[in-house]
Amino acid sequence: MRVGIDLSPLRLTRAGTARYLRILLAELEARDDVELAPIAWGGSGRITAAVRDAAWYPVALPRAARRVDVLHCPSYRAPFRSPAPLVVTVHDLALLRHPEVFNRWSRGYGRVAVPRVVRAARLVIAVSKFTRDELVELLDVDAERIRVVPNGISGLFTPEGPAGEGDYVLAVGTLEPRKNLHRLIEATRGLDAELRIVGRRGWGDVDVDESRVRCLGEVPDEELAVLYRGARCVAYPSLYEGFGYPVVEGMACGTPVVTSAGGATEEIAGGAAVLVDPLDPASIRAGIEEAIGHRDTLVPKGLARAQAFAPGRFAEATVAVYREALAPLQ
Repeated sequence: MRVGIDLSPLRLTRAGTARYLRILLAELEARDDVELAPIAWGGSGRITAAVRDAAWYPVALPRAARRVDVLHCPSYRAPFRSPAPLVVTVHDLALLRHPEVFNRWSRGYGRVAVPRVVRAARLVIAVSKFTRDELVELLDVDAERIRVVPNGISGLFTPEGPAGEGDYVLAVGTLEPRKNLHRLIEATRGLDAELRIVGRRGWGDVDVDESRVRCLGEVPDEELAVLYRGARCVAYPSLYEGFGYPVVEGMACGTPVVTSAGGATEEIAGGAAVLVDPLDPASIRAGIEEAIGHRDTLVPKGLARAQAFAPGRFAEATVAVYREALAPLQ
């Protein structure tokens, strides 16, 4: 089975979609039942990205898809028609649910392109049940065309290995409004621990200029694993996610996790994290204190839960979707 995979997200970011893609590629390259045909165009510049959205996806990518059995686009940036069966992964629908937290180009693209892309897909992969339900509610996608395949995480994230030094709470994510960092910063003021934030600067002018806050920028996964292991807890009170890698990665490293109730992160945590109201700094602070105080109980629960996101399981489920997409339509 020759599978064409759009690698463009790797040129744009190191965050969620790129993380998903790197893990999937590593697993698929080790298999003998899949022949990978990587497809990409352009670089990381803003103008290039706009040209990619406006012309390469709808025109050039379908031409390249003539040479593959299945085309997999790992985000909702994909062609509106494809000569090969199209599989599209949808990580979340924040672009439609919360358009105000995106720039003007992304908002416009979302309104026009995302519904057409999802309609063009033979099958849609949702990374959580939460995202599946969003697809049904916001885009009226037939649930029969959606397959829930939770993301896998890198094998680098284990409890064994060096740990970061000092007393700190760790936050991981792009510095942008929906990551809710301003409330997290408020929640950790006066706490006997530093707040360390890993992630590149996004848009929205998020202010993290506080004496007890240290922004580390993007770091390699090896260094990120060290930071996870040394943290008193991982705090991820995001306002909206379709999955939430830091929840699973933190648990896999043997660290208590605090995350938002009522969305995908609660689903992904699976009862192994402390849940908080992300709109209430007092709730976030209480959750952090609970996680630190109940470390002995939370760590084994988190380690057990993280096993559900093994990369091999993730890849096997994704290949099963490819095979299903190849099957004749009933």
